[in-house]
Amino acid sequence: MKTTARLLAYGALFAAVGLAGIVTARAADYHLLNVSYDPTRELYQAYDDAFAKHWTELHPGDTVTVDVSNGGSGAQATAVINGLEADVVTLAVKSDVDAIAGRGLIDKGWEGKFASKSLPYTSTIVFLVRHGNPKGIKDWPDLIKDDVQVVAPNPKTSGGARWAYLAAWAYATKASGGDEAKTRDFIKALYQHVPVLDSGARGSTVTFTQKQLGDVELAWENDAILAQQQFGADQYDIVYPPSSILAEPPVAVVDKNVDAHGTREVATEYINYLYSADGQTIAAQNHYRPINPDLVTDKSLLDAFPKVDLVTIDDPIFGGWAKAQPYHFGNGGIFDQIYKPGQ
Repeated sequence: MKTTARLLAYGALFAAVGLAGIVTARAADYHLLNVSYDPTRELYQAYDDAFAKHWTELHPGDTVTVDVSNGGSGAQATAVINGLEADVVTLAVKSDVDAIAGRGLIDKGWEGKFASKSLPYTSTIVFLVRHGNPKGIKDWPDLIKDDVQVVAPNPKTSGGARWAYLAAWAYATKASGGDEAKTRDFIKALYQHVPVLDSGARGSTVTFTQKQLGDVELAWENDAILAQQQFGADQYDIVYPPSSILAEPPVAVVDKNVDAHGTREVATEYINYLYSADGQTIAAQNHYRPINPDLVTDKSLLDAFPKVDLVTIDDPIFGGWAKAQPYHFGNGGIFDQIYKPGQ
């Protein structure tokens, strides 16, 4: 009996050790690189902590570390094309993801791999002005008044700058009755009021709020709200023009890189979790408009997003990114034609 008991005890011990070995073998330490655009720093700092906890709950013993690279969306896309080994990209405009896909790093049809055309949140472009709005800036024509200086990033490197440019273009197109010559004149006049083009949106916010240059910044909605929170509502006001644009920052897995890194499963879940109640609530907390507001656990967060008349990139004015990117921002495009530094 003693021998039998001892054998059973050894068997149980070996089984336990064997199971522990299996658990240990399956546990993994994952490292992801999210290459993102300029103003998402606070969003992904909060989200990455929540995602790491979520993944560990799904896969006990695993750990996930996420690094985030921020910069102008166009410049970030170029960096990935040139070898920055992103597992996921969360960029400002579809054309930047398309550029990466065009080099074979992201599979074709990437938009359809996640919900809502791979758009977990949206935003818009607003005017950030100094408290009291001393220059009385309320609408797009106010930006070209003689005494107004505008702060904005460079559309060649910044996604937010492209959304701002297109919002101004849509206004001018409607105001001119579709006269493109007059629309070009308005855009040219607007950028004559921009003394320096920062490379990214966050750089423009620093120029406006910390360097105290300019009378108005063409800003992402979330950056404008952050500026108020950081520096005080007694320092800055947010002006929503009567019309603006629906800014749609897409997300994607960088297929070639995740296969090389062995991170496809965790990278895919990283994006999927953006659509969860946690992900949508964190987006709203960081002043992005959640794609599914019904999932936001604190509905008061949605009160920060006033309704605005928003044109979309698919409006015939633009014809989608496949047309708008080369026409407006490609080499020799309209922006190159109308923007002459120092003039």
